[in-house]
Amino acid sequence: MTERTSAARQTQWLRGVLDLVVLALLAEGGEGYGYTLLQRLADAGLPDMKAGTLYPLLNRLAADGLLAAEWRAGEGGPGRKFFALTDEGRAVLGEMGPKWIEFAKNSVTLIERGVRER
Repeated sequence: MTERTSAARQTQWLRGVLDLVVLALLAEGGEGYGYTLLQRLADAGLPDMKAGTLYPLLNRLAADGLLAAEWRAGEGGPGRKFFALTDEGRAVLGEMGPKWIEFAKNSVTLIERGVRER
């Protein structure tokens, strides 16, 4: 498998869980804006997230009512759009988070079995 193919597959993994990851980050750490969320994702082991992926996602989650968005004046720089989890976002995380965890555990079990059989 080429490095490019490997990276494309990992991008697909991230697409499947990114909504929940962002909701979880905001649930654990309160509000944030794009750059701080990119840093927190990197600190959590997801370092290759691109702003061009994150910002549309944040705006979509806000449009869906899962995040509240608020523009604030910057201190000595441009304004920033802060995002915070709404009650609806917290409910979605509470409902879908355990389902994702179960799905991920089942997937890991299958993959581990396949890797052992190699």
